[in-house]
Amino acid sequence: MKFPYLFSLIFYICIHSIFARADNIAPDPKILIAEMSNATTELNYDGIFVYRYDKQIDKMRIIHKKNSNGDVHERLVLLTGNKREIIRDNDRVKYFFPENKVVIIEKSKSGQLISSYIPDTIQSISKFYAFDIVGQGRIVGLNAWIVNIRPIDRFRYGYQLWIDKESKLLLKSKLKNFQGVTLEQIMFTQLDVLGNIDDMLLKPSFSSKNFTLINNINDKTSAYNVSRKKWKPSWIPKGFLMSEYSIDPMPTSAMPVEHFIYSDGLATISIYVEKLNKQQPIRTGTTNFGGVNTYSLSTDGYQITAIGEVPKTTVQLIVNSVKSSP
Repeated sequence: MKFPYLFSLIFYICIHSIFARADNIAPDPKILIAEMSNATTELNYDGIFVYRYDKQIDKMRIIHKKNSNGDVHERLVLLTGNKREIIRDNDRVKYFFPENKVVIIEKSKSGQLISSYIPDTIQSISKFYAFDIVGQGRIVGLNAWIVNIRPIDRFRYGYQLWIDKESKLLLKSKLKNFQGVTLEQIMFTQLDVLGNIDDMLLKPSFSSKNFTLINNINDKTSAYNVSRKKWKPSWIPKGFLMSEYSIDPMPTSAMPVEHFIYSDGLATISIYVEKLNKQQPIRTGTTNFGGVNTYSLSTDGYQITAIGEVPKTTVQLIVNSVKSSP
């Protein structure tokens, strides 16, 4: 009488073991990262995460929605410190500063509000980074694959990603320097994937009726082209290509500022060349914010600045190589 029960038990253990092993078979990391990039854009989700940089920790809420017509909307709310909210509608981003009653409008450079760890395409970064599945973990109760993205040189950073096995959303990420030291960390503490998101959740939580509007989007930018560049860098790390160029008026300057944007498909570097006047303060040297480094140099009446999520050496080398065109 005990044999049928014993047979059933053995059968259950064998089947469970087979499925458990199948679930633990590591996927191709490149395919997994491509699936993560797609899920980040295509899925609707509402989550709370912590952002750790230097010795500071901020807590934020991100709400992401993609409509049936393909439009992408996001709202990012800072839950600690001064109240801040960011609203993104496709490539148009509004930054709300309630205590100053100011709204700044800009174009989205990376297409993501919380992280630049989402590559354009896996093909665009494969020549400059190596990929490995290094283990498994659990974040916010969800099973995840841990992926290392290692740079080919010392001019860019590495990344470690925790990707949800089911939804393929990014649950946790670390930005690391070439020595493996963590510079920034993002980790979700709550994450809900939803079928639909009410549009009211994508509106700011306060009225901006009496806010001062600063519009940094110049609709005339497209009239300028690469052939009109007065300055250009003679050195950029291998794999970084210019994705955007403009001559824009800046709030801090009466003169137009040349703006270059370079990307290797994962990291982004901006270069600004601004003509100085006697009233403007001259800023030189290096500053950093988490993994973002900025370097400025003044030469021949111009200030050249590079800023990007790359090592300090990289922005210094770039700025020192920028020369005026003959």
